Amino acid sequence: MPSVAATIAETLVHQGVSHVFCVPGESYLAVLDALHDVQDRIALITCRHEAAAANMAEAYGKLNGRPGVAMVTRGPGATHASIGVHTAFQDSTPMLLFVGDVGTDMIGREAFQEVDYRRMFGALAKGVFVLDRADRAHEVVASAYALSLSGRPGPVVIALPEDILTEDALAAVATRIEPPQASPDASAIAALANMLDAAERPLLWLGGPGWTAEDVAAVQSFAESANLPVVTSWRRKDRFDNAHSSYAGELGLGSNPKLVERVKSADLIIALGTRLGEVASQGYTLPAVPTPAQSLVHIHPDADTLGRVRRPALAIQSSIRLASAALGELGFAIDGSRWADWTRAARADYEAWTQPTSVVNGVNMAEVISHLDATLGADTIYCNGAGNFAGWLHRFHQHRRIGTQLAPTSGAMGYGVPAGIAAKLLQPEREVVVLAGDGDFLMSGNELITAARYGANVLFIVVDNGQYGTIRMHQARDFPGRQSGTALVNPDFAAFARSFGCHGETVDRTEDFPAALVRARVSGVPALIAVKTDPREIAPGRRLGDDA
Repeated sequence: MPSVAATIAETLVHQGVSHVFCVPGESYLAVLDALHDVQDRIALITCRHEAAAANMAEAYGKLNGRPGVAMVTRGPGATHASIGVHTAFQDSTPMLLFVGDVGTDMIGREAFQEVDYRRMFGALAKGVFVLDRADRAHEVVASAYALSLSGRPGPVVIALPEDILTEDALAAVATRIEPPQASPDASAIAALANMLDAAERPLLWLGGPGWTAEDVAAVQSFAESANLPVVTSWRRKDRFDNAHSSYAGELGLGSNPKLVERVKSADLIIALGTRLGEVASQGYTLPAVPTPAQSLVHIHPDADTLGRVRRPALAIQSSIRLASAALGELGFAIDGSRWADWTRAARADYEAWTQPTSVVNGVNMAEVISHLDATLGADTIYCNGAGNFAGWLHRFHQHRRIGTQLAPTSGAMGYGVPAGIAAKLLQPEREVVVLAGDGDFLMSGNELITAARYGANVLFIVVDNGQYGTIRMHQARDFPGRQSGTALVNPDFAAFARSFGCHGETVDRTEDFPAALVRARVSGVPALIAVKTDPREIAPGRRLGDDA
């Protein structure tokens, strides 16, 4: 009979897991040993920090649509990894976190590094399992995998008491686990058609996880046929071709004010996949809570999400795939000619908004992003963590395809570096760019050695303005002239990168960036370009005063 550890490893093989991200620990040595037996099918990626391992697994889930897998040890390992679990929960990303635990004979005594994971992760994860019976190991791991994928996807934690791992278990569940998919009711689609017939200023709002290229194509067909303006939720820009004449922009932090006003003046919002969370909905004001000012059609895979915060005029539980297909067919029955001017004006506002802004001093990040846009292929994956620096990427980069944006809607710093490494390992044929602020980068910059070790030749662009820029911006607004706690003293980022065997250089002038990009791309190793920006250029089109 296989051991519990072997059953865990074989379950992951049967579910098509290609990579496991870990920081090793003595509490799950038996699982590491079992992974040695399947190393021809699963690549074990050893990270330098558990937060990075969890973030890599989360990025895997975003990019692959199947649960990413991280493994960490008990206590400190689990607490370090919790940031990735939180991001996966808020971003609705399928993910499994295996945590080595104290033996069953020690549980409840506050043993060395013991934590009650049901309590710790109870509000952070979609589910928490403790694998405390060897005869049910195959069932528990398969159930955790299925839970992670179903409805609104999310992270599931499995605690592994170390003495159980070597016990005999039953064979792994070999059936590929696929989530059930709700289908939109024909009467609901008919009701939506009637609402469109009565509308004068409708729009389509896209977001959420689980999208495929086929889904995007179906929704694009719907938008074209019905002549609808399309907006995307914060950090979900790749759900629609940003160059398409129907695309009107992103709703989130730093949104185009004209777009916000346009959505306010809409009389029908069709929201597909998005939870309409705080950031995208401008603090739960758009659509308003609990009763929206507009007619709201909310389409989402998870019944618990529908109506939880708002009362939509029409709630439709459906998977993205089946809803997109239904909308694609519906579009041909809709006459959108009467709101053609509405859609054209929305696009014109977006095009004006994405014209590069100027700076008085330092590198102009708007020009840097525009150059990346013009130089790199449409399938390039862009990753970022949290900070004002991301505003330039979100505003000026044009996502053309699904699967080109990895960014935390949870607002987690330190996400971009591990996400980019995971993306490059998973899809090595694609270029991967990580944009990071100086504070954001040094929360996970040690993982450059992971990139170098595994040949993940990511391009890292570090925006160096010597401060925690987002907090500095709020500080200047609320407490002008009293900077406190937001200044940073940074290393030589280029030398830092070279110390790991990566290519590294620094750019002080905007006009020097194109040549630096050429050198980075041909270096044959992970490459870092540090760009020096003026700390007063705090956000696109916004400059702090000298007295701030």
